[in-house]
Amino acid sequence: MINVLFVCTGNTCRSPMAEAILKSKNIPGVEVRSSGVFAMNGSNASPHAKKVLDDQQMEHDHQSSLLTEQQVEWATYILTMTAGHKANIVATFPSAQVKTFTLKEFAGGFGDVSDPYGGSLSVYQQTFEELKQLIEKSLHKLS
Repeated sequence: MINVLFVCTGNTCRSPMAEAILKSKNIPGVEVRSSGVFAMNGSNASPHAKKVLDDQQMEHDHQSSLLTEQQVEWATYILTMTAGHKANIVATFPSAQVKTFTLKEFAGGFGDVSDPYGGSLSVYQQTFEELKQLIEKSLHKLS
């Protein structure tokens, strides 16, 4: 079993979209979750994130969660949206260093995934497309 944990800041925009994208692939033996380094437990995904996922006909039923030690232990891979998220996780959970990557790093690139928070629907659509491409580039590592 491969357990993938996507992490962003508030767990309402990028990581829920990434979670829905990877789940939509229905890869046998891969379980997917998401959380945030500064999330409030129980919040819905942002309205624009939900709209983008609905438009893509991707299932989602999201409640935000703050990153916990249990999630870190559960994960095979922790994929963050920014280098700052990665640094925060490694500082808080040093044992996670070997399995924590930025999503772009995991996909073979570098840099951060742009944060659509507070942006227009088109900004969320752009972030969705960026996430989708990065996840597509990463699939060979998960099968």
